[in-house]
Amino acid sequence: MIEPEAAERLFEPFQRLTGARTSDGSGLGLGRSIVRAIAEAHGATISTTLPAEGGLAIEVSFPASRRGGELRGP
Repeated sequence: MIEPEAAERLFEPFQRLTGARTSDGSGLGLGRSIVRAIAEAHGATISTTLPAEGGLAIEVSFPASRRGGELRGP
């Protein structure tokens, strides 16, 4: 179970929930920090939710863009 105060820390490079400093082959702890950097570079927002059943839900929302006077977006 992820504690609410740990959710933001998980966006820092090489952060894991455990104190382990070596990889067990399941990743390096860079994915979330890369997502945050890309989102910030494009003016997107990131929100996290801690579902009751456990885990971490991450939502990235990119702003709609205007090109040639027309609104483009999802």
